[in-house]
Amino acid sequence: MKAYLGIDTGSISTKGVVIDEDKKIIARSYLWTEGDPAGACRRVVDDLRGQIDLDEVQVMSIGTTGSARRLVGAMLEAQVVKNEITAHAVGTTFLHPDVRTILEIGGQDSKIICIENGIAVDYAMNTLCAAGTGSFLSSQAHRLGVEVEEFGEIALTSEKPANIAARCTVFAESDLVHKLQVGYEKKDVIAGLCRAVATNYLNNVGKGKKIEAPVVFQGGVSKNVGVVRAFEDALGMPVLVDPDGHLMGCFGAALLAADAPVLRSEPFRFDIDDFEFRTREVVCGHCANHCEIVCVYRDADLIDSWGNRCDRGAIRPKSRARV
Repeated sequence: MKAYLGIDTGSISTKGVVIDEDKKIIARSYLWTEGDPAGACRRVVDDLRGQIDLDEVQVMSIGTTGSARRLVGAMLEAQVVKNEITAHAVGTTFLHPDVRTILEIGGQDSKIICIENGIAVDYAMNTLCAAGTGSFLSSQAHRLGVEVEEFGEIALTSEKPANIAARCTVFAESDLVHKLQVGYEKKDVIAGLCRAVATNYLNNVGKGKKIEAPVVFQGGVSKNVGVVRAFEDALGMPVLVDPDGHLMGCFGAALLAADAPVLRSEPFRFDIDDFEFRTREVVCGHCANHCEIVCVYRDADLIDSWGNRCDRGAIRPKSRARV
């Protein structure tokens, strides 16, 4: 059976799926990146390999997305390397053809994608501040002595959510401490944090965007039912959370890989542990731009490079074993 692999490597988590010819997910993995995207890629690939029978499942194409998509794409000799906007839009519209708005909040960034007739026509991203993201909620949960997985259920028990200023992580933490010191119940503070996440997102990432139903909410934060409720209250419309919403980027990458014009000449054997991968930065001195060029090596061989703004700084592998 032919199959296709998608990997989404983000700053906080790395996700992977294998889909079959019917575009059904047959293996899935979600692991922490831990500041090591190459190592996280290895661990996700190993996890996926343990879920399938390589004698029956033949991965014929690979797609990568996420902030480390070029590095991981080089490691896996991927046929498709796409940005997160494209991957999320492709994955979501496949599962929810009528979707009009995609809300996504990840570990350190967030995005909104507006869809018309199955095509992404507008988007925005927030990558400058972590306020309102997964890492923000995790740090506040730690401060409150509560598991972040319990945040949502606790928030739903509150009848008087506290008003938390979450436009900035520093202000939010100060406001949270103040609310606790003056006697607010913990459940009300937690509900206030969930509401602040939705408000901050809509006032920043969603500012000026036309949010229309159906709305699909994705990313790790979508598993927080308190934030889901806060979005529904703020928007005045239902918000759908897909069970595999946290995997939508890698699912979209796998779908794009399935449609790649050229497949691999031989199936992917999940054997990247046999190689050592490392990166090296080279500063080009051919002009005043001084481009920082990232070179990726497999063992001693240069397999990919990027970062040059013109061809004068191009560093090309002598031979690239891509299929």
